[in-house]
Amino acid sequence: MNSSKLFNILVPLISVFIGLFAGALIMLGFGYNPITGYIALWNGAFGDLYYFGETMRQVTPYILTGLAVAFAFRTGLFNIGAEGQVIVGWLAAVWVGTSIEAPMFIHLPLAIIAAAAAGALWGFIPGLLKATRGVHEVIITIMLNYTALYAANAIVRNVLSDNEDKTPDIAATASLSSEWFQNLTYFSRMHYGIFIALFAAVIMWFLIERTTIGYELKSVGYNQHASKYAGMSVKRNIILSMVIAGAFAGLAGSMEGLGTFGYMSVQSGFNNLGFDGIAVALLGANNALGVVLAAFLFGTLKVGALNMPTEAGVPTELVDIIIALIIFFVASSYIIRWVILRFKKEEQ
Repeated sequence: MNSSKLFNILVPLISVFIGLFAGALIMLGFGYNPITGYIALWNGAFGDLYYFGETMRQVTPYILTGLAVAFAFRTGLFNIGAEGQVIVGWLAAVWVGTSIEAPMFIHLPLAIIAAAAAGALWGFIPGLLKATRGVHEVIITIMLNYTALYAANAIVRNVLSDNEDKTPDIAATASLSSEWFQNLTYFSRMHYGIFIALFAAVIMWFLIERTTIGYELKSVGYNQHASKYAGMSVKRNIILSMVIAGAFAGLAGSMEGLGTFGYMSVQSGFNNLGFDGIAVALLGANNALGVVLAAFLFGTLKVGALNMPTEAGVPTELVDIIIALIIFFVASSYIIRWVILRFKKEEQ
């Protein structure tokens, strides 16, 4: 294994360990027992089949938002707009799920495709402005996040319901919920979307690593001038990258609308699935398999944290601190790399 691959594996692992260790020190500093706290976290995520199902339910959208951010990163773009893309995907999925009558083999795929298309459209806008006008994608995507939030709230109230704060429930033919999963996991909200998320990770890996399109996307991300000299269309690849990234995030929205909740409600603020996807992508080193593993960790922390106040008396905010520390050490990877290289030199 070469040093680059070893570094990509070690940095996330060391970052997670340091984050958990720092979290233990913080718990001690505030008078909590870190062993009891982490046992409560583990039990809250995997204590029985219900908790396991809820963890898998949380992992599902994290995989997709992580892919949305990671795909853009791999092509030299920062898709901070996954949050808005999740919202429009959620809205589109619920809209189709509540307004169309069709057999499941038509209705469910149509709702999922609508969500992906809505997210892709929301990614197309910053991609187009970046490619044609040079507007930085971070600025546009941040503004589009708020546009998606308030536009979705208005549509939920005035179009999909009669001045209500939530839409009607989607039709059973558009639902990802599984009676088999519910019986297996003691009526958790786990659904078939986990398979869609894992399949999406395979698609990203194949697209980036095994296709000409993926090669061009990565090339444009590394060096636009060299790519243009080689005959590649820089503008087309920038737009395509944001469209594909937006489609992944839109799928994450459909997991919530068709699986977890079965409806969409007026939101007073962001649900943070898209923003957490940035952390998932960073921890996963923008690699499809890494994103899946990082999403599994984040889902475990988020769901397990709900058990910490009742079983160990530890506030759930502490888990957010641990996640922030993990992200900090991943972002400061050059420090970890320096330490690793220093040890290697001493061994020599």
